[in-house]
Amino acid sequence: MHHLRTAALLTLLPLFSACQMLGLGANEPHPNAGLTRMQGALIGEGGHLLFQPCGEHRRFAVSDVGNTGVLQEAGNLASKPGTLFVDLRGSFDASKTGGMDGTLKLSQLYRVERSDTACSDPNFKLQTVHASGHNPEWELKVSASGMVLNRAGEAPLALPYLEEQLPDGRLNLSSAANDQRIDVWLAPQRCVDGASVQFLTAEIRVNGQAQRGCGYFGGGRND
Repeated sequence: MHHLRTAALLTLLPLFSACQMLGLGANEPHPNAGLTRMQGALIGEGGHLLFQPCGEHRRFAVSDVGNTGVLQEAGNLASKPGTLFVDLRGSFDASKTGGMDGTLKLSQLYRVERSDTACSDPNFKLQTVHASGHNPEWELKVSASGMVLNRAGEAPLALPYLEEQLPDGRLNLSSAANDQRIDVWLAPQRCVDGASVQFLTAEIRVNGQAQRGCGYFGGGRND
């Protein structure tokens, strides 16, 4: 009977929908409860690190309560050209002190990179996962409606996928369609890619051939 119910549910899903397995119990609070995810710029001023949200003039003094190492990450990218973009999660105190608009108690980093265009990325809010690698070049864009794999010298490949939550915050995305077998393995770990520091390592296997890269959760996901 259980298998019949599962099969009936799957028949209701559109071809490009993603099946997500949730690990939290019904009464357990989400670990991100009370925290806000935002994107913006990191600015060093007067010996302090400040955060300015995308498209705003407000500035918040950064307090790294989550021991994310944001100061070190900012220092490592200081010599790179472009705005120091950051995608983060934390709690905001709007009490104005010291000429600031408040304090950001930083809990989690998703991405830190030198970029003048990241704030205006039109696809960010729709994506749940983004991953990429080199030699040869590949890029994976995942959303609630499916995943698209771009590879050097190949036509874009759009596929449905299944998602499996694994221990220690790891994640597997898999697809077997159009005579292609694709597995994507993601793990929460610092990963450096040029002028970008991302906080997922990624491995993609296409018909058994593996390539590695870096990744991050997009704005369409609440991890």
